[in-house]
Amino acid sequence: MTYALAVHGGAGTILKSKMTPDLESAYHAGLSRALKAGQAVLEKGGTALDAVTEAVCALEDEPLFNAGRGAVFTAEGKQEMDAAIMDGSNRNAGAVAGLFGPRNPIRAARAIMERTEHVMLIGENAVRIARDANLDFEEAQYFFTQVRWDALKTTLEMREKGEENDDPARRHGTVGAVARDIHGHVAAATSTGGMTAKAPGRVGDTPCIGAGTFADDASCAVSGTGHGEIFTRWTAAAEISARMRHLGESISQAAEHVVMNDLAPNDGTGGVIAIDGAGNIAMPFNCEGMYRGSVGSDLPLSTLIYR
Repeated sequence: MTYALAVHGGAGTILKSKMTPDLESAYHAGLSRALKAGQAVLEKGGTALDAVTEAVCALEDEPLFNAGRGAVFTAEGKQEMDAAIMDGSNRNAGAVAGLFGPRNPIRAARAIMERTEHVMLIGENAVRIARDANLDFEEAQYFFTQVRWDALKTTLEMREKGEENDDPARRHGTVGAVARDIHGHVAAATSTGGMTAKAPGRVGDTPCIGAGTFADDASCAVSGTGHGEIFTRWTAAAEISARMRHLGESISQAAEHVVMNDLAPNDGTGGVIAIDGAGNIAMPFNCEGMYRGSVGSDLPLSTLIYR
């Protein structure tokens, strides 16, 4: 009768030299709010699916993180959001890509899962499903943050000079949650604004089931954050599950191997949060930092940024 929950708010070059005390406190507070939102569901006997939904919504509502309200801009100055959710009890999944309008893209992904026969929808029909589900919508001003706009301008100015912004943090903005409920089921949810100055229409690993998001009661639930193209090509989330099922590895062994031995050597900087059917949590990353936290029925609430 135990539950556990982990969340992340992205990973990358999180330099301590640029992290002010106030900003660091704000990140910890945002992660704590997400953990408490998910925990409120789990401690009442709610499902892992509901818990990860609420946790990710809290992260999407926080402008500090690159998802929902804090989404980055494409090269054309637009915002295109991706999200996915997966239920480990039956492998049902829903995803959206290139979405704009719904306040919480993760709720739109869940609407796809629950209201259609499909896994992923894009474009106008994804928006229609979200409206039919009576989800909250917001105007462009709600999603605008000066920090994200300035990052876009800086990146575009560099490109005009023939330079490229190779800061890994530019491609690591994602939020996610994984949970195990008291019924023994696991679930995963992930949401992102993508990469700063990405090509319009670019879709990363987040909504690709098995790449940035995965859940199966027989093994684990995983949410990733990092260089999406590499996470996709190495099917990072599904690989963690496969190592557990076929090699008998623990959640820690499997997650650590994929992050350090599969992703890292191939420019796959980033990390994952993962949880198994017993509620064991792993949160490995191969870069300087990852915004992350965990809580459980026998696990005190904790938020971390650096190692």
